[in-house]
Amino acid sequence: MTKAELVESVARATRQPKKTVERLLDSAFDQIARSIRKDKRFSVPGFGTFSVRRRRARPGYNPHTHAPMTIPAARTVGFRPAPQLKDSI
Repeated sequence: MTKAELVESVARATRQPKKTVERLLDSAFDQIARSIRKDKRFSVPGFGTFSVRRRRARPGYNPHTHAPMTIPAARTVGFRPAPQLKDSI
């Protein structure tokens, strides 16, 4: 599902204008991102938890030259689904 499809679906379900729904979703996503940056996690009961994860440096190669290189350590966002979400699939 794309963001546009989500906006359309929520707008139909709530009978709200698409622009209103889009602003609400953008605001919600911004708040989620802020929470992840500040608290390093964001949890939605019954859905799952987003958290900051660290990736270690690892060996790799340059796809253009095939020269070996080290891919640096990085932080990324991971998602762990709640048991209720897993059971509903």
